[in-house]
Amino acid sequence: MGLIAIGDVHGCALTLDALLERLRPEQDDHLVFIGDYIDRGPDSKGVIDRLIELSTRVRCTFLRGNHEALFLSYLDEGEFDIWSYNGGTATLDSYAVPGQGFVIPESHIRFIRATVPFFETETFVFVHAGLKPDRSVAENLAHGNEMVFLWERDHLRVPEEALPWEKTVVCGHTPVPNPINGSRLINIDTGCVYYMRPSLGYLTAVRLPEREFVTIPFMG
Repeated sequence: MGLIAIGDVHGCALTLDALLERLRPEQDDHLVFIGDYIDRGPDSKGVIDRLIELSTRVRCTFLRGNHEALFLSYLDEGEFDIWSYNGGTATLDSYAVPGQGFVIPESHIRFIRATVPFFETETFVFVHAGLKPDRSVAENLAHGNEMVFLWERDHLRVPEEALPWEKTVVCGHTPVPNPINGSRLINIDTGCVYYMRPSLGYLTAVRLPEREFVTIPFMG
């Protein structure tokens, strides 16, 4: 079985297609998507369509990103402004149906509700944003703070050797020009949707435990 983590897609459906074509996942592989499937990019609906279909053929774990959490806050609590500010309008546009407004399939809502806060193996922990840098992995997971799982960035300000993590944390959320490949931290958000910014604009996956990185430039 191959374990493959895939970074923040952000509505870039054509780029996701190209990455999957490069990866060519097989039935006994396990794909772990790090979250942020929607918002900002051109085709959030297309991304969710592809992920739902992919999960019928290959084992997939879909983590919840902060953008999925914002989407659910919009659905459940009517919190539109913060979601819109963070790219939610682009997501709604992808669900526009002439004469009907925005039509979000129930299957897509179920998909997003089913996303999970983290995934753990014997040697890796997968989480969207990161973990608190002053707690062990076990302490972070036991604390179960969703805001940490979805929004944390403090770990990027701490020297890696100071992180008290007993497993390697694999995350995204914070775009970096090149994947971070440390003994305790792997960051695979290379800013696919930010293709207009220098050094960003790539979608990255990593095969584990080999740490083989596969990167595709933004294609739409």
